[in-house]
Order: sequence, then structure tokens, then C-alpha cells
Amino acid sequence: MENQIKHQLNRKQNGSQEKLPIKIVQFGGGNFMRGFTDYVIDQLNKKAGFNAGIVNVQPTQGGSVHKLEEQDNLYTLFSRGIKKGEIIDTKQVISAIQKSVNPYTHYDEFLALAKEEELEFIFSNTTETGIAYDESENNCAGPHRNFPAKVAVLLHERFKHFKGAEDKGLRIIPCELIEDNALALKEIILKYAKLWNLEEGFVQWIEQNNYFHNTLVDRIVPGYPKDDAETYEDQLDYEDRMMVVSEVFLLWVIQEAGNLKARIPFDQINEQILVVDDIQPYRLRKVRILNGGHTLMLAPAILSGKRNRQRIC
Repeated sequence: MENQIKHQLNRKQNGSQEKLPIKIVQFGGGNFMRGFTDYVIDQLNKKAGFNAGIVNVQPTQGGSVHKLEEQDNLYTLFSRGIKKGEIIDTKQVISAIQKSVNPYTHYDEFLALAKEEELEFIFSNTTETGIAYDESENNCAGPHRNFPAKVAVLLHERFKHFKGAEDKGLRIIPCELIEDNALALKEIILKYAKLWNLEEGFVQWIEQNNYFHNTLVDRIVPGYPKDDAETYEDQLDYEDRMMVVSEVFLLWVIQEAGNLKARIPFDQINEQILVVDDIQPYRLRKVRILNGGHTLMLAPAILSGKRNRQRIC
């Protein structure tokens, strides 16, 4: 691709102009989400006819959703590794994200997402510190810094707009790496409902018509290959400032509730996505294999003279 003038990645030249209905609001559009959940939804759209569009909501004031908007919310995912004994080295343009919203500068646009008729899911990855209660967010009026407060406001707007309709509740599927992540998020949302003196009907709607799915996720997503960007750029005939590199291995364990299997056809794509009644056995296995391996590394590391106390797991 030397000396070739490249256009910026966009939907017109990429042939990705199909408009998908907004079914998912996603908090966090960083490397992991783009290499994990957005990839999965893109696969479901292309291989299983899921027909779901994503709105990417910027979780912090210092985010960069504008970079995705500049290239029509498209980006290239490079997948590398070994799968079933086969060496995988592929690239694909992910087109599931339809729009990116900065709630700090376009708050009304964020609130308007609650009114989307076909909205059904909330995904998130705001790091393990994201699911936390901040009592200083003591007013329902936003924009809020706190992630659970944002979700509480969005749910309340949906409750009001659809007058508490039972079929307009959402399925909340967080990917933060804490135990019982969905239940922890739900508990904080209910705390905000109490702090803000929201109506009892809203609390009942949360409890009865919304589903909170605990999850376990595993995939290494290094993200933008800044140390070897030219090697990847040479494989593209367009400019992509948001490309992502990911390993091939993927594990997503989701706790069943409200017949989730019937709502998302995970079984129609070739990925290790498990919807189960109890995720604890999978969590225990991961902790023993991954974290146990890290622990076993400590003794030889210390004997080798390593004294760095950085967190390794």
C-alpha cells in the first residue's frame, strides 16, 4: 500500500450503509468492548439475522467516541491465534455500532435513547471500579459522572415514556470483572431510586420487568497496535484510527433469566458463549486456572530476584 492515498474508513465506501434498529445501548466503547461484545453482535447480525444496532455511550468525560463517529462508527478487528488446531489471522470491519453519544455534551440525545421502541439490552464494561455508588450524585438531573446513575436515569426515562409498560423493561448484561456484576449494578440503581425519591412504581418495574444477568468474560484484547501499527495499516486500503487487535479465544458465560436464550441466538454462531443457570462453576474454574497459575508464578519470580509489587492478576 506504499504511496497510496487512503480514504478514511466510512460506510459508503465500505458498503455498510444498512440501518439497523437500536436494540442495544452500550456503556464503554473501549478496546475490550469493541473486540468482544461488538464483535459478537456483529457476528449475530451477519450470520444469524439478529438485526441489532448498538449505540455506544461514552462513560467518562475524557472518552473518545468522536473518533468512532468520524469514521461512521466502523473499525477493523484483527483476530489472531489458534482455534481448534488451526492458525487464525483474519481481519473484518465491524459495523454493528450505529451511533456514538457523548452524554456530557449531548445529554438530551442520551436521554432520547430511552424512547427507542426496539431497545432491549444494556451492555457495559466500565472497569471493575465502574460499578460503584457515589452518594454525591444526589440529584436525578444529569449528566452524571457515575455509571450506575446513568443507567438509573435511562431506565427511569424509559419507565416514564412508556408509562411502566411491562414489555419495555430491559436486559442488563454487564461485563465488568467483579463477582455478581449485574446484581451489584441493580443494587446501586435501587439505591439511586431511593436517594432521588423516585416513585415506588419505578422500583417495582425494575424488580419485575427488567432482567439483570451476571456474567463472566474472557478474551485478551490488546487494542490498537501502536507498536506495530504500520504492519496492520499495510493490510488495509483505508485509514482506520480505531482498529483493534484481539486474540481468537473468547468465553462469555451469562446467567440465564427471563429466557435469554430465546432473545439472542448465541447458538447460531461459532463462539464459546454459554447461557447457564449458574455461572459459579465457570468462575471457580477460571480463578483456579488463571489466578492459580499467577500465584504459582510468584515463588520462582521471587527466587529469580523479582521484587516488583505490581498487581499481576
